[in-house]
Amino acid sequence: MNLLLQAKEVTKTFGGVRALSNCSIQVEAESITGLIGPNGAGKSTLFSVLAGFMKPDHGEIYFKGNSITGLYSHQIAQKGLVKTFQIPREFGGLTVLDNMMVSYPHQKGEALRNIWLRWKGVLDEEKEIKKRAEGLLEFLRLSHLKDELARNLSGGQKKLLELGRALMLEPDLLLLDEPLAGVNPNLALDLMAMIKELRQRGKTFFVIEHNMGAIMALSDVIYVLCEGELLTSGLPDAIQKDKRVLDAYLGMGII
Repeated sequence: MNLLLQAKEVTKTFGGVRALSNCSIQVEAESITGLIGPNGAGKSTLFSVLAGFMKPDHGEIYFKGNSITGLYSHQIAQKGLVKTFQIPREFGGLTVLDNMMVSYPHQKGEALRNIWLRWKGVLDEEKEIKKRAEGLLEFLRLSHLKDELARNLSGGQKKLLELGRALMLEPDLLLLDEPLAGVNPNLALDLMAMIKELRQRGKTFFVIEHNMGAIMALSDVIYVLCEGELLTSGLPDAIQKDKRVLDAYLGMGII
């Protein structure tokens, strides 16, 4: 087993309310791992802790064998672990292509002296960034909208753009927080196919999703959270038949 991400006994408390209690998970490289649970189970909190947007009160987090516990989100992103958001955070006043290009990290043109003294290198890099952005937009079927302002995209298209901006960072692991929420059924199927293809290309995904049919079809393994605690984990078929899961969550008629 080639573990990419491992969290050990992660605990997070807010004002005396324990949002996560001794949660331990592991994500294997080049896999799609699902995370489900009722509203308020702690799923988004766990993702925020893993990605460095919140610090755990207790526990350890390892990425590619090294501890990332307590690092800031930008430091963790630089190591190859990137989180997308349930509500897309596009730059509405920029075009789709510009949204993609500004997401690329550590650009030479960000340093003023490079613009004056190393302008050729800046231009060459910008051409490479544009080429990468256009290639990803083609893959995401957004190339026809590259000159459109991001604010004008549909909800589903914004989700695709959110994924594209994350891919510009060249991550090893993507945490996707409800990528199918608000997406029409046809586009949701396309997005699922893209995630599977990216996995075949070597990407790894950890996915929160309320669409039970989708998460069962996507995932190699699924973790179930309930009231901040890990209830169980296993293969999708086993999760769907687990009485504890049915009693705690799935028995609500959503699977």
